Amino acid sequence: MPHALDAQAVRNWCRLSLAALGQAREEIDAINVYPVPDGDTGTNLYLTVESATQRVEALFEDDARPSTGSALHALAHGALLGARGNSGVILSQLLRGIAASVADGPADADALCAALRAAAEAGYEAVARPVEGTMLTVAAAAADGVAQLPPDCGIDAVAEGAYEAARTALALTPRQLDVLGRAGVVDAGGRGLVAVLGALADAVSGQSPMGPLALGMRPALDPGVIDHHDSATPPVALADGPAYEVIYLLDAVDERLPALRARLDVLGESLVVVGGDGLWNVHVHVDDPGAAVEAGIEAGRPHRIRITHFASAAASASALGAVGMTGAQAGELGDQRAVVSVVQGEGLAELCRGCGATVLHADPDRAPSSAELAGAIRLTRAREVVLLLNDAELRAAAGAAADQLRDEGVRVAVLPTRSPVQGLAALAVHEPGRRFDEDVVAMTSAAGATRYAELALAEGESWTMAGVCQAGDVLGLIDGDVAVIGGAGTTAATAAVVLDRMLAAGGEMVTLILGEGTDAALADELVAHVRRSNPVVDTVVYRGGQGSSPLVIGVE
Repeated sequence: MPHALDAQAVRNWCRLSLAALGQAREEIDAINVYPVPDGDTGTNLYLTVESATQRVEALFEDDARPSTGSALHALAHGALLGARGNSGVILSQLLRGIAASVADGPADADALCAALRAAAEAGYEAVARPVEGTMLTVAAAAADGVAQLPPDCGIDAVAEGAYEAARTALALTPRQLDVLGRAGVVDAGGRGLVAVLGALADAVSGQSPMGPLALGMRPALDPGVIDHHDSATPPVALADGPAYEVIYLLDAVDERLPALRARLDVLGESLVVVGGDGLWNVHVHVDDPGAAVEAGIEAGRPHRIRITHFASAAASASALGAVGMTGAQAGELGDQRAVVSVVQGEGLAELCRGCGATVLHADPDRAPSSAELAGAIRLTRAREVVLLLNDAELRAAAGAAADQLRDEGVRVAVLPTRSPVQGLAALAVHEPGRRFDEDVVAMTSAAGATRYAELALAEGESWTMAGVCQAGDVLGLIDGDVAVIGGAGTTAATAAVVLDRMLAAGGEMVTLILGEGTDAALADELVAHVRRSNPVVDTVVYRGGQGSSPLVIGVE
């Protein structure tokens, strides 16, 4: 059967790309000298592809046989939402170019050639001031290379040709960009793109993510092309330039983008704006991050705003890198047991710390990656670790982190707690003196015996399990599903209905966790309501500070 780029091949491409970038991440970080030598290009590309992979896996969970077009759309959309850094944003646009040019049927050789050309053109269009010797050059070379192939070649040859052309172009980048030549390195973003194209070649040829090439063993360069760079050497000192990186997602109509681009181009450097259909990812290096965000507000609605101070980030990365490398060595692991809890809000963090847990702070707009989960586990220096997710969306990332740590001699048990109240219930019965398996069973049982709910505000009209909601409505979610819809401004009343429904099945204790900005009067009103309707039920209130929900409820 002829090979093709179908939905399953897209899925395999994601998995193979993630494996390849995972193996090459430290190498790519080490050669990152352009546009800013902050040593994170490999990590940013990995996190971008991880977000894309999660989106594709979620598609397959909902539809066992998705179309090629829907799989590529999920790939591109996931990369757009999770794009990190200059390289990640550009990669997301390259993937968007591929997705936009492939129809729903499996892509053949001609379609892949056209997709690679569309990707290169989309990449150049997204960058305000394209520079040769970067991943854009590598993408263009891949498209040019396949254009020279015989017209009757198969898709395997096209994918392999793109990979080989990209490798050749990557080796030439030090001659095209002076900063690379002086450092004796190839372009870091281009190196990552070669890994992704190698994974594509494996995917269309039927290579399984579990096969011998799954660990990214394809060479990026011929031996000896760049031979005077020590990959253990940290990136050179930060050069003169803007002090901050600003990235945000932007909801805006297309007509607003030209003015935004012009404004940001004046404010800073390394401007990349990617996306379409009303959702954009904006990346720029500036000295005034506030002005960059204000420009986004003038154009539409910016969200998932990330502002990074280059000098501070570089110092932190160096410190964490040193900790991770030494902590991962089995000989330095301690005999103690640790619990890592993923939470939002300083109040919840303090509660977990008080129970002896190591805390990984989660952003309300972005779930932690597998690399971040693995890093938090390494910092405990423990041989046995219980990981409390407190969020259903973290299962895939947690599984990848646990597999990685097990290979380093760390025994990791992932408790798929879906809410912070379940995490707190698990922590309450944690006993380090028990055998590890017994402790995990006890914590799992306590979490499973805790029902959870939360309030949320509807962002727009939508169908739910409880009916149609409108923008501004208060939604009461029980065990993850919308169960109650209240009108705007009915927070207390909606919460009371949610509590009554949960307590109808019985319960001994109610936990209320107030979110960031939630008035304490809401808790007082709900405590009084529980006393009136269920006088034998105890109620405890915590100021959690989470940004994702004004109120989280637990019933044990």
